[in-house]
Amino acid sequence: MGISERKERQRAELREQILRVAREMVVKEGFGALSMRKLADAVEYAPATLYLHFENRDAIARELCVRGFGEFLAALEPGARVKDPLERLMAMAAAYVRFGLEHPETYRLIFLEDARLSTELFRDAPDGAGPRSFALLAGVFEDLKAAGRLAEDASPTRLAEVTWAGLHGIVSLKLTCAAFQETTADALQASLVETLVYGLPGLKGGKPARARR
Repeated sequence: MGISERKERQRAELREQILRVAREMVVKEGFGALSMRKLADAVEYAPATLYLHFENRDAIARELCVRGFGEFLAALEPGARVKDPLERLMAMAAAYVRFGLEHPETYRLIFLEDARLSTELFRDAPDGAGPRSFALLAGVFEDLKAAGRLAEDASPTRLAEVTWAGLHGIVSLKLTCAAFQETTADALQASLVETLVYGLPGLKGGKPARARR
């Protein structure tokens, strides 16, 4: 290995070390605790060295979120390959909740720590892992509509948003208030999807006018 290759490898290793320590810091103390000086002390390098790898503190925080969304997308992709749309919906819903509960630190990082960063990665990075994750979910309802299994005026995007909001609520509730009731996350997720697809069990009297829109 030549000198230039060795230097590049060392540079990459230091960059990964910075990100690893930054992630540990955020997980323990939140994004508010992340600063270049504090991070430099933790990795035992001068602050100027960190600036050779990242423009500023926000660049580090953004990279952490980008990686977190990448892990989230990877968790959804196997379920997204299920052929039947309804079975795919169930598989993706289960994968969503499972990811949130098995990787609570990452889930908190991308959805619960810094609303500004999460918003930025959805709004300003349409090809990023976050929007692509949502597109996989929306694809379920697009396929159902294309197959004539949804009303003509149904909005796949809105249905995907409702589903995402429900799943996010389940994960957030279990992460922030585990003692709330006793229904398991898996059971809540299954009931959410069943209610979305089939309606409230035994409901009589039909839907209110507003719900028909």
